[in-house]
Amino acid sequence: MHVITDLFRTFSSPDGLQQLVSSGGIIALAIIIFAENGLLIGFFLPGDSLLITAGILIGGHRVDIDFITLALVLWVAAVVGESAGYYIGKKAGDTLYKRPDSRLFKRTHLARTHAFYEKHGGKTIVLARFIPIIRTFVPVVAGAARMNLKKFMLFNVVGGLLWTFGVLLLGLMLGKSVANIGDYLYLIIGIVILLSMLPPIIEFFKSRARRLASRRAEEL
Repeated sequence: MHVITDLFRTFSSPDGLQQLVSSGGIIALAIIIFAENGLLIGFFLPGDSLLITAGILIGGHRVDIDFITLALVLWVAAVVGESAGYYIGKKAGDTLYKRPDSRLFKRTHLARTHAFYEKHGGKTIVLARFIPIIRTFVPVVAGAARMNLKKFMLFNVVGGLLWTFGVLLLGLMLGKSVANIGDYLYLIIGIVILLSMLPPIIEFFKSRARRLASRRAEEL
């Protein structure tokens, strides 16, 4: 329990993220990106925050990590992680929907992701890369739905490329162009989290509005 608490503290703190990037290096970041993109227990890991932090630190010359090498390794980690999630869903999809809730697993996350997948289809694989939690569960849902593997891998590779290179590049540009940007990581990470959560929030209110409209129509 203490280990989990310490992990949450590290992942939710800009100082902890900086330390993780500085001391953990490429291997640690790759493991986290892999886990968050395909292992169900990885939904709480800070993929977006970690990428933007790494980019900022590299851009500001605060860590000695080659940008291209990091981006390529994390891209591969994201693709392999999502592939693992697909096979988990393919092998155990029906069982997962019946699995009881636990501290690290909530069926509601799976249900919401399934609804998102049903609405957006294959492009969900790309869109979900930029949405926390849904990013972790989408490949599992795709596997459980028996999505065509070649189609899945195309979306997987493209989505992983856009996400890893895109967010890292944004951080790199901020690190290079804004003096002492590393001192404002709390603000930057907060903005990143807010932006990444906007799509599901907007979808929630749209869905709620549709349900209300449907009820009113039935009452008339």
